[in-house]
Amino acid sequence: MSRRGVLLDRDGTLIEDRGYLARPEQVSLLPGVREGMAELKRLGFALAVVSNQSGVARGYFNEAAVEAVNRRINELLGTAAGVDRFFFCPHLREGIVPEYSFECECRKPKPGMIERAAREMDLDLARSFLVGDARRDLAAGREARVGKVVLVLTGTAELVRDLMGVPTEADHVARDLLSAVEWIRGR
Repeated sequence: MSRRGVLLDRDGTLIEDRGYLARPEQVSLLPGVREGMAELKRLGFALAVVSNQSGVARGYFNEAAVEAVNRRINELLGTAAGVDRFFFCPHLREGIVPEYSFECECRKPKPGMIERAAREMDLDLARSFLVGDARRDLAAGREARVGKVVLVLTGTAELVRDLMGVPTEADHVARDLLSAVEWIRGR
């Protein structure tokens, strides 16, 4: 039987959004993230990060840099709260690195990265959750038919602009990841 999972955006959801993050020493967990992730693990959820990383296509850094940042995130989280799998989209149609500069199906708001995570991790998306800080996260979760999508208010100025009088597609809006986990626990 497929597992329940929580699919999480990375920048602005788990860690401070510093733009095009290329170095592990720049990683800073947001408050409550370690505790929230540990609770999700205790509840038996599989944990996957699904993150757009267009800095690769833009030529700012390579895939190895993304992987180094992801390893640092798990070092900071520790074994009890670590991410099971990281998935990222390095593509951007308008990129400058030819092998990454095309329209793909994995770049959020498209659902491809989430669908890949579900296949590779044997996740039941209908019984799973997606947590993100932007409309593209929510849209990708809806398109992939994730059971519940949660918006956290820890992201960038884009979020503030999105929420100004505009209805959200979220099943729940949470102050931060720890608050999102409290809501997920009751479902």
